[in-house]
Amino acid sequence: MKITIAEVSQYVNQEVTMGVWLANKRSSGKIAFLQLRDGSGFIQGVVVKEEVGDEIFQKAKALTQESSLYVTGIVREDERSPFGYELAVQNVDLIHAATDYPITPKEHGTEFLMDNRHLWIRSKRQHAVLRIRHEIIRATYEFFHKNGFVKVDPPILTGSAPEGTTELFHTKYFDEDAYLSQSGQLYMEAAAMAFGRVFSFGPTFRAEKSKTRRHLIEFWMIEPEMAFMDHEDNLRMQENYVSYLVQSVLQNCALELKTLGRDIAKLEKVKAPFPRITYDEAIKMLHDQGYNDIQWGDDFGAPHETAIAESFEKPVFITHYPAKIKAFYMKPDPNRPDVVLCADLIAPEGYGELIGGSQRIDDYDFLKQRLDEHGLNEETYKWYMDLRKYGSVPHSGFGLGLERTVAWISGTEHVRETIPFPRLLNRLYP
Repeated sequence: MKITIAEVSQYVNQEVTMGVWLANKRSSGKIAFLQLRDGSGFIQGVVVKEEVGDEIFQKAKALTQESSLYVTGIVREDERSPFGYELAVQNVDLIHAATDYPITPKEHGTEFLMDNRHLWIRSKRQHAVLRIRHEIIRATYEFFHKNGFVKVDPPILTGSAPEGTTELFHTKYFDEDAYLSQSGQLYMEAAAMAFGRVFSFGPTFRAEKSKTRRHLIEFWMIEPEMAFMDHEDNLRMQENYVSYLVQSVLQNCALELKTLGRDIAKLEKVKAPFPRITYDEAIKMLHDQGYNDIQWGDDFGAPHETAIAESFEKPVFITHYPAKIKAFYMKPDPNRPDVVLCADLIAPEGYGELIGGSQRIDDYDFLKQRLDEHGLNEETYKWYMDLRKYGSVPHSGFGLGLERTVAWISGTEHVRETIPFPRLLNRLYP
């Protein structure tokens, strides 16, 4: 019977056949240990010369790294294995012999590994990170489905930008200017007026010339938008969503977290509600810690976010930023117009901002004023203004960066390892 490695628990003490690649091997006298993978997982195959005969044993010993083969054997439970099972190999049938595989068990430099990213993703650690990414995506769809959201896909090519065009990729759309999307938010607001609760999940692009471990040029965003929901409703939805993601990974990716050496005790604490501090309180915290380089009205950099997060065991909301450093569509606090009803959710352990969100301006005249203040073309945003003319309601939304979230939950230092083929400032290959 042909099965996958992920299915072996259903076939203990039975003979099975699997299509696999040889990740690594070692031999000890008359026993060969084959580290096998098939995409669904990793398992050790044990080849005993006395049991299989010299011909099959020599064939197994001759296998080269990343050769493909069909392997037949008996599934055995094995408490010593992290996976819990191993395969007592009976036969090996070579499909393709790989030669001179470039990524060996020795240490390799980052640039070399990035040049060979198409092969690096086969390795156990990279495989674990990307399986956790998959689980976060799966849990995202599950969470929003359970909470009554409809998935809507905004365009990638746009004629305007939610937050200005200085860090956007420009292109020509026939005889018009166009940009690769940095956010689908404005379109999601329109969708929320049609469906109530919506979310998008797709690629976004930032032409930010940054080389930090937190930045990618192309990354994926989850952007929910909700009609009839205010700032407080928005924060509750965010903390419930992030808690759901973490608990789903803990439940369904225990082996991957173990492979990565992740401290799951820290993740187990991530349950709603999350702590909240205002921007004013964050500035005071930073001054108390000696960060006198930042003043009221400045945006936070990575060192500031890390310093703030170190005071908390869970992600922390920083709310009520100054209006002048936030986007034109954010609604000012009615009791204090110099700050807006917004929040950034900062991850623990130095992983930075996971989410940015806000209540949106729902008044036509005030939104028009903000467009003018930001020097934005009213004609370009006419369709967006229409949302405030025809049945405007209080509404809120947020955007979660997938790769930073994967990095934090998996404990991966650099976001370049949390996406299959990263696009970085000086990297468009492979």
